[in-house]
Amino acid sequence: MSDKSPIILWFRRDLRLGDHPALTQACDSGRPVIPIFIYDDVAEGQGAAPRFRLGLSVASLQEALQDKGSKLILRRGNALRVLRDVIRETGAGAVYWSRLYDPDSKQRDMDVKAGLKDDGIEAVSFRGHLLFEPWSVETQTGGFYKVYTPMWNSVRSRELPDTLPTPGKIASPKSWPDSDALDDWAMGADMQRGRDVVLPHCTVGESAASHRLGAFIANRISDYKAARDIPGVKGTSGLSENLTYGEISPLACWHAGWRALHDGKGDAEVFLKELVWREFAYHLVHHTPRITTANWREDWDAFPWNTDERLAEVKAWKQGRTGIRFVDAAMRELQVTGTMHNRGRMIVASYLTKHLMCHWKIGLDWFADQLIDWDPASNALGWQWSAGSGPDATPYFRVFNPVTQLDKFDKDRNYVKAWLAEEYETPSKTALSFYDAIPLRWNMAPGDAYPDPVVTAEEGRKAALAAYEDRDF
Repeated sequence: MSDKSPIILWFRRDLRLGDHPALTQACDSGRPVIPIFIYDDVAEGQGAAPRFRLGLSVASLQEALQDKGSKLILRRGNALRVLRDVIRETGAGAVYWSRLYDPDSKQRDMDVKAGLKDDGIEAVSFRGHLLFEPWSVETQTGGFYKVYTPMWNSVRSRELPDTLPTPGKIASPKSWPDSDALDDWAMGADMQRGRDVVLPHCTVGESAASHRLGAFIANRISDYKAARDIPGVKGTSGLSENLTYGEISPLACWHAGWRALHDGKGDAEVFLKELVWREFAYHLVHHTPRITTANWREDWDAFPWNTDERLAEVKAWKQGRTGIRFVDAAMRELQVTGTMHNRGRMIVASYLTKHLMCHWKIGLDWFADQLIDWDPASNALGWQWSAGSGPDATPYFRVFNPVTQLDKFDKDRNYVKAWLAEEYETPSKTALSFYDAIPLRWNMAPGDAYPDPVVTAEEGRKAALAAYEDRDF
């Protein structure tokens, strides 16, 4: 192949132009660059909300590339087969992409790299999804970290490279290969009537993500430690949505956090720790991929969790009518916004796995279908942390009391008022929008009486502790 042959830049969860090592390398080569997004079985196999939100991100990247005089080629099908087709059509001599670390993506990428190399095509993967490559972080004895705090202490002072600028020019090929139309993929179809409700709550694209980070650093990071636990205020960064699709790089967030810390904003360290918690999740997924589908602590395989999703209490949990206000408010927030406050995530996970004694995989799968910021590593670690079956987990005997948690973190009931309609004469707009988002078959209306608890906080705690005492492991 001539060194003037095009380079295919395969976008996946790196849907931005700035701080993009693979794109920068391709542009610096002086060769034509053919950006492509492939709607393969890994992407198409995601849940309804992640797939919908991914489509929005792809559309935003299309516009950004058009502004640079380039194009995003869209193809559907097996990744290796699609890449071979485009190589044959364009004479491309190389394929570049950013590394991913979840088991499905790793297997696909290994197959693609092996296939392309067999074809004599240069296949190169680059950093960009994480701050630290999982294999580059080791304990003093050479193993991987199973507890978060030692990992934080290990990496917090590491020197990291500066972010890369957005390329000034992306060289185009002499002719472009054919492209699918994004609308034909109907990536939001499975959202049904909820799509139009969730859409206004999405913050899409690289520019919006950068503004979100800037606003957080300027206005909220100084109070982050306390405010992030209060679900009724805007105290978090919201960046998990954008990090999920790579609309902003973790490196950009890291450097912004460190600048804030050096500027005297002490709570910035808590934000940096949250970034490393995300790293910890991928560190574990890389070294122990079973965490995404099975108990990380294998002795928990013997625990008698309920696994039947048809149970009435599971249905009530999904629909936000357990009769426990904190749980129901959080589950309804999920339906309307596609996200959930982190404190809410801990409460609903604890209630499902401990008060209701249901397997964490029921919750993992529900979140995987409903979250616009779904991340395979963070979702798995979060659920296993809550259930007690994961690494560095909350102690299995710690059972969050969702009633006292509400009194502590939502004293004025701002969060409850925002998401529960039944008990208020004039419900909030957001609480009412829940009924526009949910499936009609749920048969719920604002005038319904608020339900009695399916399991009270005290009953659930007693049942959970009794089950834990009967463990034989």
